[in-house]
Parts: sequence; C-alpha cells; structure tokens
Amino acid sequence: MLSGLRVVEFEGLGPAPFAAMMLAEMGAEVIVIHRPGVGNPVTGARNLLDRGKRSIVLDLKSAEDVATARALITRADALIEGFRPGVMERLGLGPEAMQAANPRLVYGRMTGWGQDGPRAQEAGHDLNYIATSGALWYAGAPGTPPQTPATLVGDVGGGALYLVAGMLAGLIRAGRTGQGTVVDAAIVDGSAHMLALLMSMMPSGNLSMTRGQSLLDGPHWSRVYACACGGWLSVQCLEPQFYAEFLSRLNLSDEPDMAAQYDRTQWPAQGARLAALFAAHPLAHWTEVFAGSDACVAPVLSPDAAENDPHIAARGVWQQDGGCLSPAPAPRFDGHRRTVAPPPTRGEHSAEIRAWLDAPL
Repeated sequence: MLSGLRVVEFEGLGPAPFAAMMLAEMGAEVIVIHRPGVGNPVTGARNLLDRGKRSIVLDLKSAEDVATARALITRADALIEGFRPGVMERLGLGPEAMQAANPRLVYGRMTGWGQDGPRAQEAGHDLNYIATSGALWYAGAPGTPPQTPATLVGDVGGGALYLVAGMLAGLIRAGRTGQGTVVDAAIVDGSAHMLALLMSMMPSGNLSMTRGQSLLDGPHWSRVYACACGGWLSVQCLEPQFYAEFLSRLNLSDEPDMAAQYDRTQWPAQGARLAALFAAHPLAHWTEVFAGSDACVAPVLSPDAAENDPHIAARGVWQQDGGCLSPAPAPRFDGHRRTVAPPPTRGEHSAEIRAWLDAPL
C-alpha cells in the first residue's frame, strides 16, 4: 500500500519504532538509524519493532555520520524521531533545516508531553501521560487503583497510532501539493482524544465523572469476573437483547433482582451475585456455557493462550517468528499477503545504504 515511500527513522523506544514498523508493514521502505552498540536494554539486540526495516548504524556525535543522516533525510519522503524537543535541532537535523533541503518532507515527532507546554522537557512514561490526560480515569472498578494494559492506551494508542495517522495525512498532502509538514504526535494529546467516544455519552447522562457510575465502567454486565480455577471471564452485554441472552445462558431469566439492567442502584448487588456465580466453576465451564452465543462473553487469554484460540488461530493473528511469539501485521488489505521481513541485525544494511548514498565506507 505504501510501496515507493521512503521513511528514515531515528532509533528510539516504544511508540516511534512501533509507528515506523506499521509503515514498513504497509510497504514503505523504512531505514532505521541505529546507535552504535549491542542494542537497548529493553528489547535487546534485535527488536521485534524493527521488522520490515533496513538498518544502518550511525554515531550522531560524529559530524561525518550526521552528514550521512542528513543525506538520507534529503532523499526521504518522511522522518520519524522520538527525542526530547530540541535534540534534532541541536544536531542540525530539525524540521526547519531539513525541510529547507527537502520541502516535501513529512517530519514526524513522537513525544509524551508534546513539543511545547510546561512539561515538554520533562521525562515521563506511558502511565504518566495517560494519567495526566484523563485516559486512565475509568480504567478499573470503583475503589481499586486505575490500571490499564501496559503501553496499549498510551504508547501505542495515543502515541504510535496517532503518529501513523498524522504521517499518512502529511504524505497525502505532500503528494498533492509538494509541501511537507511537521507532525507533533504527543501521547497526552492522542490519549485524551481517544476519550471522545466516552465523552459523547455525557449529554445523555451515561458518562459520570465519578468512577463506577457510567454506562461502561460500573454495571455488572460490563466487568471481568474471577472463576474457580483462577482464570478470568469478560462480560459486556450492553444491548438489552444481548443481556437477555446472557441471563438465559445463566438460567437467571426469571430472577427479578437481575432484570433491571440499567438501574445503577442495583449494580453492586447484581455484580456480587454474578461474582459468586462465576467463582463457583472454572473458566473452561463458562467458556462452554457461552460458546456460540450473542451474550458478549469471552475468556481473558494470555497472548500464548490466545494463539491457540480457534478464532484467533483461523485468522492467523499470532505467529511464531524464530521461536518468538509476535502479532501479525494489521490491518488487512484485500489481495495482499501479510508478510514482513524479520528484524535486521544492527547495521545489517550499513554498507549497501552508504554505497547507495555514495558515501565513504
């Protein structure tokens, strides 16, 4: 889908390499500039997020290597960097300098706090950004600490995916006008924007600023329940017809205490009733009870267990890559196979890239 586009990525952590990986999976030529060394302490020598990319090692403390990076950027359609604001400018590789040399360049900047604002120069991580933006607020049952799956809401959702969307919009504009742009993708911005779906429920009274009182974060029919075996079962039967199917599968259709689906005053007691019921049998039992139904119930699976789920396996969502479990590229495009080259070793393509640039080896 993006064949013919060239992206230069400066090695970083988390959302920036994730975004570049997605562009590579969609067909872009992504050249990642790795730092000298054996790899970063988080991912090791070969990073899953580098799959589909080519690698060159450059020391950005070297004027000669900075010149090589500049040459790469002048021949690129897009750039992705995840440094703190001002770092690229100090290297002479900031947007103003690079777009002067390459007016079509789409310059993607990935940060937690953004390029400006009181906290722009502060360190932070996924949890800090979504805590500050409001995105963490509803992530948990009332009276428990808010908690979300690590990196998904902030680094990936509010960060990488918004950077990808911004880069694609910028590339479309550059293709139409010949003019590049700077994409300021901040995790605080993206994770707050992701709340728009929830915020749309406020005028109808279905969203409260009090945890546990909203349509999706308080009801007994929108929770995760513990089973006898220690496993967990997700329940979210929002619509009345699905809730009716849910009660039917549990033989609770005739219990008047369970009939009032949307009565907030009854949610605690109804939730306690279901908690006791689900705790009486193992996850395998409940999976069988709800199999093939519209009750909107599903087991909570670890990634390695999900690999063997019939639906996940049929779609090839998870795959083994050199003994490492990894997700298949997404989304899907008709007529295209979802294949991507494995992560390169650091500097694997340095010689050929330098030769292409006609730079000294």
